[in-house]
Amino acid sequence: MRGPHNIFRLIRTGATLERTGAMNVILDAYNAPWGVRLGAKVLGWPFQWLGYKGDTTMPPATRALTALGPAYIKFGQILSTRPDVVGEELAVQMRVLQDKLPPFPMADAKQMIEAELEQPLEGLFSEFSEPVAAASIAQVHRGKLISDGSNVAVKVLRPGIEKAFRRDIDAFYFAARMIETLAPSARRLRPLDVIAHFEGVVMGELDLRLESSAAGEFAANTEADLGFQLPKVNWNLSGKNVMTMDWAEGISAGDNAALDAAGHDRRKIGERILQLFLSHALRDGFFHADLHQGNIKVAANGDVIAYDFGIMGRIDEYTRRVYAEILFGFIRRDYKRVAEVHFEAGYVPADKDVDEFARALRAVGEPIFGMDATQISMGKVLTYLFDVTEQFGMETRTELILLQRTMVVVEGVARSLHPQINIWEVAHPIVEDYIKQSIGPKALMKDLLKTARILSRFGPKLPQMAEAALIKTYNTSHKGLKRSSHTKRWFFMALALGLSVGWITAQVL
Repeated sequence: MRGPHNIFRLIRTGATLERTGAMNVILDAYNAPWGVRLGAKVLGWPFQWLGYKGDTTMPPATRALTALGPAYIKFGQILSTRPDVVGEELAVQMRVLQDKLPPFPMADAKQMIEAELEQPLEGLFSEFSEPVAAASIAQVHRGKLISDGSNVAVKVLRPGIEKAFRRDIDAFYFAARMIETLAPSARRLRPLDVIAHFEGVVMGELDLRLESSAAGEFAANTEADLGFQLPKVNWNLSGKNVMTMDWAEGISAGDNAALDAAGHDRRKIGERILQLFLSHALRDGFFHADLHQGNIKVAANGDVIAYDFGIMGRIDEYTRRVYAEILFGFIRRDYKRVAEVHFEAGYVPADKDVDEFARALRAVGEPIFGMDATQISMGKVLTYLFDVTEQFGMETRTELILLQRTMVVVEGVARSLHPQINIWEVAHPIVEDYIKQSIGPKALMKDLLKTARILSRFGPKLPQMAEAALIKTYNTSHKGLKRSSHTKRWFFMALALGLSVGWITAQVL
């Protein structure tokens, strides 16, 4: 039954885009050729009566995505940060999706809070407001605690949100399987893995205990970061469906007029947001992965305040080094090194030509340098990058999806604050500093010490573990061959001696 259900769901998606007029808006934003427009019209028009009507007071694209549900709203939130890709008008319209969606009833919120915290609302808060922000997953209320009079933000999940997400994700899986079946060339993009990654990210948002934990870890990592603030979690008033934090007082990063009226330097704020994101991603390997305008405020002193920690990204140290080298290579316009890093990391198949790949990367990077940021079309850059990855058989790296997506969003936020911001110039000092810290003699010594600490923990067992493993390998690889017991004995004695010396060295270090 899931197949027919998902086919109907996807048809309804297209029908909703057509019925609300969003199809034409999206095709116009991407300057779609007439053939694509004709195909969309032929496929969408006969079924438009199946589409959701949506809120007729909203602009077409916002109306369609809101009607289709939370998974589609997430997609719209990303587009809302990229006026250079979808156009200024459409990007502004879609900002409603960040935190200004229709809220669910106050009575439902009160019921969920009391069930989660096992106390009446009146016994916890002396004041409790109507929703002050509503997004795809949850809505936020402002309250004042009876216990100490402090102002707090109370986040409450939307009723039935998990069921709604699972329905959409199920349809996305179906679409991904169809793509892999009907378009074998698209398999390098690993659509099923991409949807699985998206599912993991979204399902993590649906347990606010995990968000509270992420907020705590993020706060510990960034405690010393200048010009950056995070609201503190109140663990006693948080659970799976409810999360309570200190109230963050400030101006929304999406309200340029208010920022100007308050005397803030929008260029500096945009640069700080970019540099903070890069520092968190490269230095800590743990970063805010939903950093759109709806999740950022600017304090009276100019500090950047981030909140809503439902989507956080994590990348291991090796991947961080690879990513930093790629970024630094682009900044220095060393395309040969960028190409070599791709090959060394296995991002490009080994049978491809590294010099040809470097030449293709130069065609991506060179138009950006020496050009005013307002003249750079990220849409064209992304389109050419996609062509390059297809030409060289690069597969989608699921471990980088969240990082790359957030990079696009954060750059969009920065450029919405000041259109002349150039990501390469702003990134240079952060990436260069990370390269100095992570690549070279200092980094090598750090890696050796880390290896030594691991050996010191497992040292006493290493000889026995190695002997058992090598005996098994030896017996498998040399089945039917005879070797003297004398030779075997000396071989394993030498191995055990070497491992023991390694362990002793580790203890000394």
